[in-house]
Formats: sequence, structure tokens, C-alpha cells
Amino acid sequence: MKILVTGGAGFIGSHTLVQLLRAGHEVIVYDSFANSKPQVLDQVKLLTSKDFPSIKGDLLERDLLNKTFAEHRPDAVIHFAGLKAVGESVEKPLDYYQNNVTGTLELLTAMETHGCHNIVFSSSATVYGTPKYLPYDEEHPLSPESPYGRTKFFVEKIIEDWTISNPQASAILLRYFNPVGADDSALIGEDPSGIPNNLVPYIAQVASGVLPHLQVLGDDYETRDGTGERDYVHVVDLAAAHLAAINYATSQTGCDAINIGTGTSITVMEFLKAFEKTVGKPLPYKIKPRRSGDVAKMEAKVDKAKALLQWESERNLENMCETTWRWQRYKMSSN
Repeated sequence: MKILVTGGAGFIGSHTLVQLLRAGHEVIVYDSFANSKPQVLDQVKLLTSKDFPSIKGDLLERDLLNKTFAEHRPDAVIHFAGLKAVGESVEKPLDYYQNNVTGTLELLTAMETHGCHNIVFSSSATVYGTPKYLPYDEEHPLSPESPYGRTKFFVEKIIEDWTISNPQASAILLRYFNPVGADDSALIGEDPSGIPNNLVPYIAQVASGVLPHLQVLGDDYETRDGTGERDYVHVVDLAAAHLAAINYATSQTGCDAINIGTGTSITVMEFLKAFEKTVGKPLPYKIKPRRSGDVAKMEAKVDKAKALLQWESERNLENMCETTWRWQRYKMSSN
């Protein structure tokens, strides 16, 4: 199958490329490289011994997007491209609506124009908002609490309406939780610009001496140790879920939302202690006030992914820490 991957040089996108190429699919990468580096694609080619075209472009560049579809004629799209920082979305909501919502509208219009009917969308558990109950299942009310989360919510609804209007269309909305870890090779991984917004790359930078200490944002939640609990899923498992989703999407029509997580949760302090065990030393941290918008606990119900995609997570907390640390050391040595 020929698959257009928007945002393919990003953290999740690059790991998904590896899975797609190893499964024998052809890929075309479309990426603005606003939050990623073109060199990542060279690493993917090295890992897979496969070549593929890449186009530097923004989804808002209508002519380039249409030219890409006309030249490559993809059978399906996996859509990662978009801005993704919750805090930044509060400061720059219009940028988020323009990039994430308008960009997706342009993508769907190009798909419609060129007869491409299958899409897997990179959604997020942030669409659920404060839990009414846990674990979240796909029927949980949707009440996102940030502009970022609302862009995911709006795009889900737009894609759903598109599938209703087009009897040939098929869409899988993957609502995933907290992606962490890196490829076993350490050639690709999460590479945030500046101070990381996410816990695990932050811990890794503390462990390597890039940052002085971890900021633990709140220790007064109603959780096992007072720190926030999250459902962390290894990025290699998550990439495998995208492979399963694209295969499923092309075998049926309509729109389905599916949680991708482990079904268990880990606290900030539990993750910190596990990382300390991996690196063999204590890591400094300071307790800071809660971050606005954070909930005490998030956890996925994953039965639907098992039933429809025949997918479930395989990697544990120890592997998440080991592969992250291996990647962090590789980055440090190659800079």
C-alpha cells in the first residue's frame, strides 16, 4: 500500500515509518520540519534499508499538497502533522486552530479531490478532559480543556462528518495517551526543542546533566504518592498500533475512535525512581505547584484496540526507561 505520512519526521511519525516500511508499505513523507529535523528521515532509511520520497511542505500550502497527491497517488494517509503543546496552545490559540484544524481541512479536501478515502488520525486522550470515571473508554464524554485538546476534538468531528458524507471513506481516530521511549537502535527518539514539555525527556535531560533538576508539578493529588498518574505507552508499541489501524481502515468504511494505551498508570515519582534505577544514580528534583489544566490521573480502557485492531502494548516501564536513556546518550554523543 502507498501511504502519505504527514509529520512523518516527528517523534511518533518516524517510529511509525519504520513499522510501515518493515511491513512492506511504500511511504511518502510530507512535513514542514517546524518541530522536527530532516536528518531523522535519513536515520529511518538507515534503520530499514528502504528509500522513500519526502516533501517539505505545510498543509496550508494548497498547491503543493495537491501536487503531492497528484504525483504520488497515495492509497491512504496517516495524519500526524500539527502543533502539540498544551501550554503553548493557551498562549497562541489561533496558531493551533490554523495549523491543526485548517490544515486538516486542506488535507481532507486534497484527499477528496484525488480519490484517497482512508485516513488514520493522530488524536489524543486530551479530548476527554477531566475524567467522569476511569479508565476512560471511547464512550466517555468529550470535554477538552485546552485549545490543543479542542483542536483534536474539532478535527475528530470534521473527519467523522467527512466519512458520513462519503460512503467510500474510512477513518480511524487513535486517541493515545502518553508516548515515551525510543527505538531499540537509539537512532531515533523524542528530540524536543528547548526545555521539554513532557516528563520523560525532561528526566532524561536531568540524568545527562543538561537540566539541573526535575520539576515535579504537584505532590498533593489524590494518587498513590501525591504526584500525577498517567498511562504511558511505548512509542514502538504506538507505532505498531498505527500499522494495525491503517490495515483495519482499508478493510472497512466509516469512522471509529480507539484508545491506545497500556490500561495501567504510573506516577511521576514512580517513573523517576525507575529512571534512577536505569541510570544507576539518584536524580535531583524539586516540588513545584500544580500546572493549570492537569488532572490527577489518566488511564485508558484498551479493550476496543484489542478487539478491532488485534493490538495491545507489549513494552514495560523498564524498557521505556532503558530505550529513552540509550537515545539520550546517543544524542549527547552525536552533538
